[in-house]
Amino acid sequence: MKTNFSLLFYLKKQKNYRGGHVPVYLRITVGGKRSEMTSGLECDPEKWNTKSGRQDGKKEDVRSFNAHLDNLQSMINQVYRDLFDADEVITAEGIKCRFIGREVRKHTLMEGIKVHNEKMETLVGKEYAIGTLKRFQVLERHLTAFMNEKYQITDINIKNINHAFIRDFDFFLRTVNGCANNTTVRYLKSFGKILRISLSLKWIASDPMFGYKLKSKNVERSFLTEDELTKISEKQFLTERLSQVRDVFIFCCFTGLAYSDIEKLSLSNIKLGVDGKKWVYTNRTKTGTRSAVPLLPPAIAILAKYNDHPYCITKDRALPVSSNQKLNEYLKEIAAVCGIDKPLSSHIARHTFATTITLLNGVPMESVSKMLGHTNIRTTQIYAKVLDIKVSADMALLNNKYN
Repeated sequence: MKTNFSLLFYLKKQKNYRGGHVPVYLRITVGGKRSEMTSGLECDPEKWNTKSGRQDGKKEDVRSFNAHLDNLQSMINQVYRDLFDADEVITAEGIKCRFIGREVRKHTLMEGIKVHNEKMETLVGKEYAIGTLKRFQVLERHLTAFMNEKYQITDINIKNINHAFIRDFDFFLRTVNGCANNTTVRYLKSFGKILRISLSLKWIASDPMFGYKLKSKNVERSFLTEDELTKISEKQFLTERLSQVRDVFIFCCFTGLAYSDIEKLSLSNIKLGVDGKKWVYTNRTKTGTRSAVPLLPPAIAILAKYNDHPYCITKDRALPVSSNQKLNEYLKEIAAVCGIDKPLSSHIARHTFATTITLLNGVPMESVSKMLGHTNIRTTQIYAKVLDIKVSADMALLNNKYN
């Protein structure tokens, strides 16, 4: 990689200079950044030639003086060539440290990620959700696998990361790992955070991610229709396992709670609201935003069903909720049994609440946003984009008027 490299010898006078010899300093400049060091020589300012950066004269001591500076310049140039040939990142400070025998400490990419993840781990539950930490831990594994396949290394000097590295990692995520576009973008944004932290710590001089375009695609969010919801609700299962998972799923469909919120839900979160009826009051695990949802009859019936369940009594929980992995696994089984060709998950339950249960029944978007615990109503508007049925129902009134 080409760099703007230059050397300059100059006299460094003290502020209270009153005559006499002055130290000769060497200034190394790379890409506009400077580093200075003494040459070990002194010179009379009257004999110094600023243009040539040498002492004027032809006497033996002058020739010896200038020869020393020539030799110093030659050695610095050699250090620069060695760094260039080794394809290392070249900085003024790096050349100086290499010349005087003091290596500049090299910070690595994995070091940056580990420092970030360790700090984030101590703040889980305070500033970060456990899912955020897991995303960065997965990013660490993906980067290790990428560097091993692409460069046969396990770590890299963070100064060596550039657009080419980011572009190759982007390609690796999409091809080898099979990540979809939006998943890839999320990983690259997390990677960008690590690079920005490294920039703030002065491990790198500029942000390698600057100018790299990341674009998420709008994804159509699946939700259950009223018929599909009824089909699952009325299905009789032979095993208690599937029946419990179905009940938890239906409860989410009628409350809009995410898995992380339903998993920790206790009876103390169920209180009487302003209307004297039962509400669910909780703070969202993901954002910490307060969520208050009036309980509809199907949700109240499910809560009553598990009042005396051993798991709920022992764990102080409102419902017996399986692990997220097991829940999604059993929901696939339920979808197959009920003949529903949609990937059932806690996300679909939340989307169903936003669409089929509320928006399609005329609940204002502001109220839906409040119940879902969204920090921005634009997030709620994503659900409204797929409601062709609601548009049809609204326009039907207008059609009747003009007919």
